[in-house]
Amino acid sequence: MTRVLSVASECVPLVKTGGLADVAGALPAALAGQGVGMRVLLPGYPAVLGAAAKTPVLREIPDLFGGPARIRRGALGKAVLYILDAPHLFDRPGGIYLGPDGRDWPDNPQRFAALCKAAALIAAEGVEDWRPQVLHLHDWQAGLTPIYLRQAGVRDVRTLLTIHNIAFQGLAPAHMLSALQLPAHLFNPSGFEYWGRISALKAGIVFADKVSTVSPTYAEELMTPEFGMGMEGVLADRAGDFTGILNGIDLDAWKPPYATPQGKAPHRAALRKEFGLPEADGPLCVVVSRLTGQKGLDLLIEALPALLENGGQLAVLGSGDPGLEAAFAKAAARHAGVALRLGYDEALSRRMIAGGDAILVPSRFEPCGLTQLYGLRFGTLPLVALTGGLADTVINASVAGLAAGVATGVQFHPVDARTLSRALTRLCALWHQPAAWQRMMDNAMAHPVGWDASARAYAELFEAMAA
Repeated sequence: MTRVLSVASECVPLVKTGGLADVAGALPAALAGQGVGMRVLLPGYPAVLGAAAKTPVLREIPDLFGGPARIRRGALGKAVLYILDAPHLFDRPGGIYLGPDGRDWPDNPQRFAALCKAAALIAAEGVEDWRPQVLHLHDWQAGLTPIYLRQAGVRDVRTLLTIHNIAFQGLAPAHMLSALQLPAHLFNPSGFEYWGRISALKAGIVFADKVSTVSPTYAEELMTPEFGMGMEGVLADRAGDFTGILNGIDLDAWKPPYATPQGKAPHRAALRKEFGLPEADGPLCVVVSRLTGQKGLDLLIEALPALLENGGQLAVLGSGDPGLEAAFAKAAARHAGVALRLGYDEALSRRMIAGGDAILVPSRFEPCGLTQLYGLRFGTLPLVALTGGLADTVINASVAGLAAGVATGVQFHPVDARTLSRALTRLCALWHQPAAWQRMMDNAMAHPVGWDASARAYAELFEAMAA
């Protein structure tokens, strides 16, 4: 069995800010049947330690970036969890990346360098008579690990860096080289230097044995200036070691409360009642998202007339950019067919996906996206931009897709308000074709969105790396 340590800054069900946590939480169980024994290393945030009471201490670290630390053992379902208990770095109020003032913790470079150091220590010396063959590093927070492995003289443990979102690059000023215990001779354009700063993400891209991202299309996109966010050249240099493996979802955790699309009707009626929406002669569309420009929701505001004029409705759950929050609030005040709930509510999000006819994901870029996968699972047809994982998971209701009877949703490109307006008009027209809409719902609910295929791909990669 291939021994893998997953090094992540967040992981469901313990702590989550985004899709990275879903992946980190799902992979150990998904890989268990594929000949991979995956354990997980997480920072000891209060939420993590609080869920792992009376955890035994496996290793003491006298000084880890300014204070003592220890590695504790916990559990993540049936998988082994290692917790980096370093109170001076992780025991604090606020979010895991942001303080109560909404700004990055100023010592984030040291906090996640500590996570990388702990991973390198486990790789070098083992713990509980267990030593990994591969380290699976998630995003910039684990990106410095290959550097620390080199410093520890470890040559027989391989590393895979998975990029979940290249927009976050783990930048720190050059004067922190010493504070982060990084070798000055690697601070150059061929190493981890990025426009005069330290980039933890670039360190991972350059020095990990393999690099992956969360969908095949996003892997291709990242090697272009439009999507690479300054890292496209570095990734192109690693093209031979760079792959895209699509995310999946936990089919048990995301099981619709009905077996067939016909069961959606009472959930639709309940959702309209909950949001105060009247009956309508058009699809009830839902958005469950951060309200940001990346998610293309400014485009949806512009395109909203196309939905409303064709009888459609919109229910939104999310928070984020104050300007977008205000724009959706204004739309809800003006139009009876628009409703808004600010914030995030997991239970409400599930009710919305169960009751909605369509789920809108007009993202400008989307590494993989999980929302459209939830929509497919629930027979809630995704309307998505043709980008990243959205392109890889939704089969467009084109003339060919409808004729072949395989369509599962609507895609649009280019990603602008005019094209989104046409896509919303097309969605409403399809809703008025009951046979076509029913076939799409059947296709969506039958579409494979679990981890089986992706777990096999990861297992094959880990096995090859460990050989």
